Amino acid sequence: MDFGITFKGFISPERARNLAKQAEEAGFTHCWFYDSHVLWRESYPAMAMCMEHTSKISFGPCVTHPNARDWSQAASLFGSLALQSNGRFHIGLGRGDSGVRVLGKKPANLARVAEFTTKVKALVRGEEVMYDDCPAPVKFPWAQGYELPVYIGAYGPKALQTAGEVGDGVVLQIGSPTLVEWFKDQAINAGKAAGRDMSNYQVIASAPAYFGTKERCLEATKWFPAMVGNHVADIVEKYGDSSGQVPESLTSYIKNRQGYDYSKHGQSDNPFLDFITPDIVDEFCVLGSVDEHITKLKALEAAGTTQFNIYLDNGDEENIVEKYGKHIIPQFS
Repeated sequence: MDFGITFKGFISPERARNLAKQAEEAGFTHCWFYDSHVLWRESYPAMAMCMEHTSKISFGPCVTHPNARDWSQAASLFGSLALQSNGRFHIGLGRGDSGVRVLGKKPANLARVAEFTTKVKALVRGEEVMYDDCPAPVKFPWAQGYELPVYIGAYGPKALQTAGEVGDGVVLQIGSPTLVEWFKDQAINAGKAAGRDMSNYQVIASAPAYFGTKERCLEATKWFPAMVGNHVADIVEKYGDSSGQVPESLTSYIKNRQGYDYSKHGQSDNPFLDFITPDIVDEFCVLGSVDEHITKLKALEAAGTTQFNIYLDNGDEENIVEKYGKHIIPQFS
């Protein structure tokens, strides 16, 4: 199993650079940045900066969306960063959450997510592409055939189907082994039904990790199930909370959810956290002692996780990276 880290855009450039270098030295293989340009600074300049101070770790947004920028501009950005880093660039892709909702806009539909995936990959590869209302095909004369990895964020049945049919992997914002296995099976089965080879399909479980007493860990990470709850609320609105199409263990915890403040997206001072119970935080995150982390991560690996991606949004970032490098990553080499 590989390991990644994720930053929000409020971390200082110097600290981001130092943490990326520390993570690479500790054995992490991926470094992700939130892509939400209103709430936080634009993430791609930070990635380009960190690329210049590392040599092995890969970078990408977790996650971007199809309506963030014109598709030729997006593909040019992705291809340029891949070339600049000698192939150390990938993307996570979703319908759009805080990046569009903070502007009062709606997320993209899944057909657009699928089309963006295939056409942006083709552009980065160097192929001629028609998209949207462009009157002429687009082709990059400088492209060098890079195969851009696109990992699609998903929870609901149709999103998981899209992730399996067109994605190189699925991004799951959750650290629950039971739910990861359920999500993974949906995506992989959809890919197989579409005739794809799924033997190298990536399953990326993204969640906070924290060390310390249970009380300290729960307090530091209770923001995370609230953030997940936004996506779960969308699923319940579409499918109902007892449709059988999604596990009740995922949908039941949001019944007392009153709202969400997108200006406090993914932050511990979000005013809408009262519905989060300690057992949900414990299930969704990786918490406690080093041994407790290893036990939970072994369960995630057994459920099919190929990368555990730590959301470094709780403080104590350097200590978390150090402990993973010394005590945990070597257990999964």
